[in-house]
Amino acid sequence: MMNILAEKNILVGVTGGIAAYKSVDLCSKLVQTGANVQVLMSQTAQRFVSALTFGAITGREPITDLFQLYQGDKIGHVTLAHQAHLFIIAPLTAHTLALLAQGMADTPITATALSTTAPLLVAPAMETHMWEHPATQANIRTLAERGALVVGPEAGRLASGGLGMGRLSEPAMIIEQARILLARQGPLSGYRITITSGGTREWLDPVRYMGNRSSGKMGVALARVARDLGAHVNLVYGSMTVDPPVGVNQVKAMRAQDMLEATLALLPETDILISAAAIADFRPVVTYDTKLKKDSGAEIRLERTPDVLKAVGELRDRIGMPTLVVGFAAETSDLLANARSKMERKRLEMIVLNDVTATDAGFGVDTNRVTILTSDGGVESLPLMDKEDVAYHILHRARGLLGAQSIGWSPGIGSALP
Repeated sequence: MMNILAEKNILVGVTGGIAAYKSVDLCSKLVQTGANVQVLMSQTAQRFVSALTFGAITGREPITDLFQLYQGDKIGHVTLAHQAHLFIIAPLTAHTLALLAQGMADTPITATALSTTAPLLVAPAMETHMWEHPATQANIRTLAERGALVVGPEAGRLASGGLGMGRLSEPAMIIEQARILLARQGPLSGYRITITSGGTREWLDPVRYMGNRSSGKMGVALARVARDLGAHVNLVYGSMTVDPPVGVNQVKAMRAQDMLEATLALLPETDILISAAAIADFRPVVTYDTKLKKDSGAEIRLERTPDVLKAVGELRDRIGMPTLVVGFAAETSDLLANARSKMERKRLEMIVLNDVTATDAGFGVDTNRVTILTSDGGVESLPLMDKEDVAYHILHRARGLLGAQSIGWSPGIGSALP
């Protein structure tokens, strides 16, 4: 799977709070992405979770003492700092927060944090009144003003037994925010991409609607990968079985008319439009405010919904935006001919063809097998792969059509962690 975290050198600082147990899961998930993880622990953190636990998960002995970092003629915390692509401190206690805000450097965590130019992500966790104290709030503002990304804390049940603000954000959320942080100077930085996703629902009455099998997984994969490549992403979405990714502008649009209005509103500030939504072709002519009884004898007549891509083309002629439009074609027969016809009729630069009769690709599953056709005659058939990998190929080809340099990750800073 296309993964911005793969082979990145990530430092994880663990400070002394009960939430340190969540850092074990965080490190495990980071290792599973292919990241090189080096843990640095405060003395008090070791009273909650042993260094042995982190060492077993990461394959590297945690740094637990400042002088442990000095090896021969190398200044350990400086070497680690220069190798790092990202420094995460989770949990961040009020004590270590105060040290960082004041520029103190008497622990492995604070000394390394002062020495690195890598992005800093901090995830505070503490008792509610401690978090809300003016000193703590002043310190967290100081870190944020210096460029640190603050994730959380969240509201919920605390170790004290009370309810309130102060819980450590979940590891999955911390990792999502880490991906966003690493993407700031990505190869799509500066591009504005609008993606439509999911299926639309055309209501008949308060409990019934016309819909389709779209899960929205392909659109979400496109939004997530575009975000990880540094783009500013608008996600216009209807009915989906997956949550939209964090770090993108989310616009809910459940009906075809909603999808049309939201898409056209974003068009003047869109460089690339990717229309991955399964927009209904028909809707009921008459809708009912109360539930339609099955013995009512009502006849359900249908009418065409607005053609979003046609409207995009008309507005595009007037305003000159977006520069590139990518469509999707979900077909069951005459696949290439139907896809080419749609690309020509809608005046698209690219179309992504899905064979929706396949059981292992397309609707509702995490994999896809597509053929990418371009208006210059290009045809590229991709084998079955994860939808995020498909998204990477689509975005790579789209960027190439804009005449830009091929997408590739920036070279790493320094070398891999020892």
